[in-house]
Amino acid sequence: MESIVVHPENAEQLETVTAVLKALKVPFESQSETLPAHVLDSIEKGIKQFESGRSISLQRFKEKHFSKK
Repeated sequence: MESIVVHPENAEQLETVTAVLKALKVPFESQSETLPAHVLDSIEKGIKQFESGRSISLQRFKEKHFSKK
């Protein structure tokens, strides 16, 4: 049998979908979409660097890291 992935947009939708699945006796498992703390910290650091003007263009990045010397 195939599986489906559902993306409820709020707590009410999640609760309703869960109730329907339980009522129909459809097995399901919950998965959290929370990122690990170290990933969230890295994202925050990158945002702060960008906001402070510490960024380069994609073209400059390619030249710096992928150019053949």
